[in-house]
Amino acid sequence: MTVSRLAATAFITLVLATSPALAGPDGSLVGVPSSLLILSPADDLFATADLTAQPDPASRRTQHYGPYPSTSPDSGTCGNDWATDTFERDFTVKTNADGTFLVVQQFKKGSFVTTGGASPGSCDISDGSPPGTVAAGINGSMHGYFLIPLPPGTMQTSSDASCVAGMPIAPCTTAGFVESHFNCIYGATCTVTTFFFHYSAGDQVLVEHEWKNASADRGGNHGDIRSGP
Repeated sequence: MTVSRLAATAFITLVLATSPALAGPDGSLVGVPSSLLILSPADDLFATADLTAQPDPASRRTQHYGPYPSTSPDSGTCGNDWATDTFERDFTVKTNADGTFLVVQQFKKGSFVTTGGASPGSCDISDGSPPGTVAAGINGSMHGYFLIPLPPGTMQTSSDASCVAGMPIAPCTTAGFVESHFNCIYGATCTVTTFFFHYSAGDQVLVEHEWKNASADRGGNHGDIRSGP
């Protein structure tokens, strides 16, 4: 078994409850500095892995949806939208042995353009970076994932191949997929418990150019995309 297969297999069965931070694409309920990449290689690997290639002893228990081209404003820890993201959404639905579901959403082939204002990590005093601002027009790359364990009793109401079941041309969002394929309400009865995002902007005269935005079980936030001070 390869390292990539081990990582993907381990993470798709992982469900750890955390307190999400108000940051990320979709104004999420709920980045990585170069020096920290060695601490989370499995997260970067899992975010970009091809889960359709992973073996499943009972293949009927795993469903794949996407990719769906998407755009989304990206909120920072201060609550402001600091960038606009463009990416592909991939959803993997795993049926657990007890009949419950785990929805894994991957954000792949992502890029972002900053809109300016407070930097994404400004209001998190635990991320190792001071408050700051980010200039508009900074370009970079991003990828990440959500784990959304659905509570017992949740039923699958559709297996439509569209992101929003029955609405093939509707914009794709996390809420749109979850609520149209299952009888639950995103953010209420169905929530993100684990998340990880890695943003990288290169140099571009930035004071800091990589940000990790993650739930506590994935190490929390670190770094920033910051022009100054």
